[in-house]
Amino acid sequence: MTLEIGTARLDLPHRPRRLRRTPALRGLVRETTLRPSNFVLPLFVDDEPSGRRSIGSMPGVYRWSVDRLPQLIEEVASRGIPGVLIFGVPAEKHDDGRGAWDPHGCVQRAIGRVKEAAPGLVVMTDVCLCEYTTHGHCGLIDDHAACNPVNDASVELLVRMARSHAEAGADVVAPSDMFDGRVGAIRRGLDEAGFADVAIVSYAAKYASGYYGPFREAAGSTPAFGDRRTHQMDPGNAREAMRELELDAAEGADVLMVKPALAYLDVLARARQRFDLPLACYNVSGEYAMVKAAAANGWIDEPRLVLENLTAMRRAGADFIFTYHALEASDWLSEPGS
Repeated sequence: MTLEIGTARLDLPHRPRRLRRTPALRGLVRETTLRPSNFVLPLFVDDEPSGRRSIGSMPGVYRWSVDRLPQLIEEVASRGIPGVLIFGVPAEKHDDGRGAWDPHGCVQRAIGRVKEAAPGLVVMTDVCLCEYTTHGHCGLIDDHAACNPVNDASVELLVRMARSHAEAGADVVAPSDMFDGRVGAIRRGLDEAGFADVAIVSYAAKYASGYYGPFREAAGSTPAFGDRRTHQMDPGNAREAMRELELDAAEGADVLMVKPALAYLDVLARARQRFDLPLACYNVSGEYAMVKAAAANGWIDEPRLVLENLTAMRRAGADFIFTYHALEASDWLSEPGS
């Protein structure tokens, strides 16, 4: 740039690097922040005897017995992470997934245990039948060959599940099935049962992704046949995601979610531009497992890459992130120079 002052001409070079010179300067002008308060930790609870069980494809992640949850919750609360998302891994499964609304189920019992350990923590619960059905699908199946879950009858069961979680003390229910109309049905069901204050985080744009493999090991929810392409979104579609998000917002969702995160940052960014509701994304099991595998081989700087990935999700528009990295990422953020 050239600036003319009187008869003098001053060449002023562009120097964006001036504001990158020190950590303090970089922090002062940073556009996107990342804090433990941006994380929600997903966790798995089961009906097994006291203890925790490792998950081979997700190093550092465990299935927890309900009685041992306070150990984990103490770690969560001590780091300033505001919430958890509970997935259940029941000992018994049924064709209709009836264990999902059992008042004595592992999730229902876990809600109370978490509330006792950390009353201020936001307790969210996954609402889907895949962990509870013998066939591993998200709803009722009337034709195994077609592998197309029955929509409306399945939604009725999801409403029962959500109400059961609310009765147990959940602050938030998070339907992850992707059946049509389930957000509106759950909202009506909660309101009619006296749970108008229980919020809904909708998996509004959930794609039929290859990134879910490790989760299915963790939750015991691998389909016995077929796949979930008839109700989860096609990875090639972005405009359709906006329609899904808009429908769930109209049906009463309090928070909208895009899942997975890394391969769908464009969808997340579009959603941020279009919707004023709080927006979340899910840093899913496959994303977590790939980072862990690369780190175990010494190929990457794990803390740096994890924080970069999570920052990208925030930069794309997520108000908060569901991530299995929540505990370690919170520790890394507290280190000098992070």
